[in-house]
Amino acid sequence: MSQAKASLSAALESNPLLRTDGTPRFDEITAEHVVPAVTHVLDAVGKGLSELEAKIESTWDGVIAPLEALEIPMEHAWDPVKHLMSVKNSPELREAHDAMLSDVVQMRLRVKQSRPIYDALRALRDGDEWKSLDSAQRRAVELRLRDAEHAGVGLDGDECERFKAIESELSQLGTDFQNHVLDATKAFELVITDQADTEGWPETLKQLASQSWSQANPDDEAATADGGPWRITLDFPSFGPFLQHSRNRAQREEIYRSYITRASEGEWDNTEIVNTMLKLKLEKANLLGFDTYADLSLSEKMASKVDAVETMFKELVEASKPQAQKDLEDLKDLAGKNGHDGDLKHWDIAFWSERLRESRFDYTDDQLRPYFPMPGVLDGLFSLSKRLLGIVIEPADGETSVWHDDVRYFRVSNEDGTPIAFFYLDAYSRPAEKRGGAWMGECLGRRIVNGKVRLPVVYVTCNSTPPVGGKPSLMGFREVETLFHEFGHALQAMLTTIDYADVAGINGVEWDAVELASQFMENWCYHKPTLMGMTSHVETGEPLPDGLFEKISAARTFRAGSLMMRQLEFGISDMELHSNHDPNGERTAFDVHRDVMLKTSVLPPFEGDRLLCAFSHIFGGPYAAGYYSYKWAEVLSADAFGAFEEVGLDNEEAVRKLGRRYRDSILSVGGSRHPMDVFRDFRGREPSTEALLRHNDLL
Repeated sequence: MSQAKASLSAALESNPLLRTDGTPRFDEITAEHVVPAVTHVLDAVGKGLSELEAKIESTWDGVIAPLEALEIPMEHAWDPVKHLMSVKNSPELREAHDAMLSDVVQMRLRVKQSRPIYDALRALRDGDEWKSLDSAQRRAVELRLRDAEHAGVGLDGDECERFKAIESELSQLGTDFQNHVLDATKAFELVITDQADTEGWPETLKQLASQSWSQANPDDEAATADGGPWRITLDFPSFGPFLQHSRNRAQREEIYRSYITRASEGEWDNTEIVNTMLKLKLEKANLLGFDTYADLSLSEKMASKVDAVETMFKELVEASKPQAQKDLEDLKDLAGKNGHDGDLKHWDIAFWSERLRESRFDYTDDQLRPYFPMPGVLDGLFSLSKRLLGIVIEPADGETSVWHDDVRYFRVSNEDGTPIAFFYLDAYSRPAEKRGGAWMGECLGRRIVNGKVRLPVVYVTCNSTPPVGGKPSLMGFREVETLFHEFGHALQAMLTTIDYADVAGINGVEWDAVELASQFMENWCYHKPTLMGMTSHVETGEPLPDGLFEKISAARTFRAGSLMMRQLEFGISDMELHSNHDPNGERTAFDVHRDVMLKTSVLPPFEGDRLLCAFSHIFGGPYAAGYYSYKWAEVLSADAFGAFEEVGLDNEEAVRKLGRRYRDSILSVGGSRHPMDVFRDFRGREPSTEALLRHNDLL
């Protein structure tokens, strides 16, 4: 072997992205590992695919099993790179990721577009072995067939090549979109030096803003929470409380305008990406025989047709808009009584909403935070999981490597001590390297590897307020709800009992049903024993006072109509853009969004609104023609929680039994069955909007 080959071989042997045993070596992975590792794996997968196509057999072991085996090296080599792009982004990592992205997309398309594999799957479905397969295996085959058809397996010649080019370009544009949003968010700062401008701020906002200044200016050792300077960013834990509490209206306007126009100008302008992606998605749908991208998207979802989504929109708008109008009148009345002159603007809404909430319910977010230190919230979440689902969650820090010192690692076991899953928790905001929002991701899915069940490992990622001043993270109530939400996703991924990767956990679950498990968990934040059990004042150890709990409960439906309409604005805009909008016509996507705002917002639309340029869910993520899924699944989750209300939330034995049935009938089956069948099994009927409207006091 030549010296060059020997050197290359040694480099590959030591490359952490080529290790397929255990969890990723995050403490070893660098940007330099990406290109050689992914190139090596793609070459091996390509050869393996060619060999499979040459000798393929129309049996489960002859087609599905070898396909799953080919996926494992990619799972270890590429998925950690995607994860690090979200939580530890850097210019070097971006360059390496972008260098391989097109090749990865093309390889995945090659698998889906393989005619020998498609023909073998069809023959398996039509052959004698089909009757002996269990329902989960059949579902996996059906989904592979559908994915192949939607990946253009039926296309030939120029159409096939064009489809591949579209997929590659969409993937790159989605990455560029996300990067632009991250860069635009990171680039903005509002530095406040006048102490008078902090009047009315919660103490936690002062501490966070001071800490943000110190992190951005490490040479300034004089900064303090009381004396400043204070740095406000477009990261939600910063700008959200600022809009709620800043009495400086001009500064609120500056923050609002900057947020609503992120990534819409200059080097990070996403305007053309929005238009290009809409054109490409429509062209892709047309190539596959669909009239619109929405038709293509919904063919894979529980709703199945645009009409079904629009019916839900209509019901929710009719129930919510009158209440949203009343919400606005209440704000106008309060603002006028407190000296506000003129119309309320968009940057006034959060401020006066918070004042109205304080006047009605007589508490502030700052009063709540000391009762919700993150360690106590986690204990409460884990206690609920044990009571409801029969699982035990224990720290496993140090058993695997992590990408940041703040990241935790946990083991999930059955009550008899048998491990069933693991998860990482990356809880805190890091705007310089971590994208905003919160999400759950799969690190390693449940599947059979070398004849043994590989337990699932997932990521739970939030952007909660980080620890400040030697104290643990003191969580806002919304941050508590968000943690419960993402952990609901994680539970579905971790408690699956399905051994086939295509339909284990959240895989194979129709997108508009996948939020059921997450939103279901949020409801427990308003169950008094659950909430009180997780509260402990950071200084005194006292639980949340009964009076504060009652106020939180009463505030649950505060401005529910307005909040519902805001989400409907996003969902309706998304559906309009992907069903009725002609991206090749004269009207722009921003015109469509403006028209929707005219119908859904009780305030006149903000003239400079460019929120689409930062609408990462549909342009940088998987929610295109699917953002409605949040509300669709909220209907499902509210109705599922309604079953617990019916047996009595404080009836421990009944809740325990129903919780185990929820685990066995919804969480464990993953995507192995159609979600409507799963829901009927649990609830005994099809879902109704009644529980959602009742929970929001909108009936």
